[in-house]
Amino acid sequence: MTTITQLLGIRYPIFQGAMAQISRYPLAAAVSNAGGLGIIASGDMTAAELQAEIRACKALTDQPFAVNLMLMAPNIPELIEVIVAENVKVVTTGAGTPKKYMPQLKSAGIKVIPVVPSAALAKKMEALEVDAVVAEGSEAGGHIGELSTMVLVPQVAAAVNIPVIAAGGIANGKGMAAAFALGAEGIQMGTAFLLAEECPIPLNVKEFVAAAGELDTVVTGRNGVAPVRSIKNKMIEQYQQWEKENMPFEELEKLTLGSAKKAAAGDIEQGSVMAGQVSGAIHEIKPAKKIIDDVLAEAKQTIKQLQVEV
Repeated sequence: MTTITQLLGIRYPIFQGAMAQISRYPLAAAVSNAGGLGIIASGDMTAAELQAEIRACKALTDQPFAVNLMLMAPNIPELIEVIVAENVKVVTTGAGTPKKYMPQLKSAGIKVIPVVPSAALAKKMEALEVDAVVAEGSEAGGHIGELSTMVLVPQVAAAVNIPVIAAGGIANGKGMAAAFALGAEGIQMGTAFLLAEECPIPLNVKEFVAAAGELDTVVTGRNGVAPVRSIKNKMIEQYQQWEKENMPFEELEKLTLGSAKKAAAGDIEQGSVMAGQVSGAIHEIKPAKKIIDDVLAEAKQTIKQLQVEV
């Protein structure tokens, strides 16, 4: 048991990443039932859609789960109203600062956990009196920062006095043990849960992720404002070529418009299959509970066997 498990009322310090178009109630409920923290990704949802997701999740689990808020969304106030009304007790945030929403969230007794790419931002979040932070390294899938997990996590852990959850490049027990060694009190996994049986994406997408090798993810958008890590496919190759040709941002944006939805619907060539570098190390589709149990077993074994003289 760690501080974060006590804080959130969960059995294991394992968060399921909030993956756009993918982290819906079937996956969130399965992870929470297995002892982790399932997270519903609210990006692109209306208030009514989020309410339906939360209620469907509650129908499948009586364990704590969270809702992720992408703070650039224009309807955040409406989504927070739903979260408060539905008595969701944990919120993770990204793509902005939760500063103006903190009074409402805290008055409702909601634990707030932002995702951060730097120690400087983690300190700012701590000053807002958030409850913990997820330090996500650039190995992660989707939108990423500059620092790797190995570099980021210990600096964040040294900078703040609140629990730190390590994310980016973690999909097994060795990664969990390493995260503890770096100063984290828990881990967040996204890519690993793409291969969960309960993950609501088509089988061909899961097989595409499972077949990926260690060098099959690339980062696009480094010339713009939002670098994204995805698995290489026809659309990504076209994007890379256009980037080399200094194609205007507007044209690049047209190429990727709706690409996350396409991938979630099964288009593995023109969709953006956002996945982390660790996709090269996971190859088996299995229940969320088995994913968590395997991670925990390997972490315990690794910690027990790790005897290094320095």
